Amino acid sequence: MTLLHAYFPARTLFLWISETCLISCAFLAATVARLGPGAAASMLNYQHGTLKIIGVSAAVIICMYYFDLYDSSVLGNWREVLIRLTQVLGTVYSVSVFVYYLYPPLELGRGIVVIGLIIVAMLLLFWRRLFFVMNSVPEFAGRVLILGESPLVEFLQHEYESRPELGLRVVGRVLAVGNGKNHAICSSSESSGDFEADTGEILSRAIEILRANRIIIAMDDRRGKLPVELLLSLKCCGVRVQDGVEVYETLTGKVPIESVRLASLLFSPGCYASRLHLFYKRSASILVSTIGLLLSLPLLPFIVLAIKVTSPGPILYRQRRTGRGGLVFHCYKFRTMWADAEADTGPAWAMDDDPRITPVGKFFRKSRMDEIPQLWNVLRGDMSMVGPRPERPEFVEQLSREIPYYKLRHTVRPGITGWAQIRYKYGSSVEDSKEKLRYDLFYIKNMSLGLDLLTFFSTIKIILLGRGAK
Repeated sequence: MTLLHAYFPARTLFLWISETCLISCAFLAATVARLGPGAAASMLNYQHGTLKIIGVSAAVIICMYYFDLYDSSVLGNWREVLIRLTQVLGTVYSVSVFVYYLYPPLELGRGIVVIGLIIVAMLLLFWRRLFFVMNSVPEFAGRVLILGESPLVEFLQHEYESRPELGLRVVGRVLAVGNGKNHAICSSSESSGDFEADTGEILSRAIEILRANRIIIAMDDRRGKLPVELLLSLKCCGVRVQDGVEVYETLTGKVPIESVRLASLLFSPGCYASRLHLFYKRSASILVSTIGLLLSLPLLPFIVLAIKVTSPGPILYRQRRTGRGGLVFHCYKFRTMWADAEADTGPAWAMDDDPRITPVGKFFRKSRMDEIPQLWNVLRGDMSMVGPRPERPEFVEQLSREIPYYKLRHTVRPGITGWAQIRYKYGSSVEDSKEKLRYDLFYIKNMSLGLDLLTFFSTIKIILLGRGAK
């Protein structure tokens, strides 16, 4: 299922909905166990008990989201599930004690939260274990046949193999061979051996033998090679036919620049910003940056004092960055490096444990407080709240030569946060920049209010957990 231009596997959505119900039932059961049926009914009906249960259940679900318990890298790792679930329950308990102390009328009832969290732990551990086992059963997965031999094939296979929650597995590949335009070979781990024939014949036999119910087209050159009539016939018979690039974008949230064609970007419904979207984008940026600057005013004296006391040099750091249309502007940040840190080396990538960064600068970068002055850049119109990260002109020149489509990043305003920033680590090499470009192109292709909101809330999650900064 695609929501706000982000893909959520059906199994993950089912897990989220079922766990929401289980958590609510756990606190309801805890209420009955602690108070008895009669008193519990009275509390639920006359003391806003139902709303209180919904509130504490929502707190558990939100914490599970913030601790990545629905992330694909965690779903299949039982040890990580145990660790993070313990962190969630501890966080919910601590927050509930603090909130109930500040405002006692919100309290669900003496001991109910503790009993409820114990029941939640038992139910979720059992349910997650069952989900883990069900995900591992190949008979419950859809069967995918990939047609093509492009680099995209390997990317797709990796996604399906590493993410069992997708509920799909690759059962075979049909590859073009020889000099003939319509000659192909089918390879599969489920058949006794490879077989070779006409592309249409191979496809028909593969569907029948491998019982595939989904075909993904991952061919670089399709002219004269794609059996269109046969594929259309199979589609009408219930076999799902999908474009490989589109599938990859949906699963990963990034554009495969090795396989994408400019024509596909040109004629896609995305890569287009209407006047209404541009108006919303600028209005929202002005509003959020103004509020952000006002809210940050109480912090400014402490930030200025911390910088001045810990290292000599200016408070603000001004750096040239490349913006929309390739125009260079000055980006402002609170200084987190020693003064003249690049005097000897010149422009250099940030690195782990970077010696150029001051001790207090590490904290500012971790908390993103060093980027508060960039709100002024947003207010001026140099930047937007959401967009590709603005890069230094010295790096842009190099990256434009080595990475295809790199200049497409400059068709929109750069942002304080962005799709690439929340989906990938801090870039410190050409390869990292190439990977981040894949995410940036996805954002440019799918620009919308929904994607901006998803990016914004994910940024809050990253800041709270202190991830991604260098």
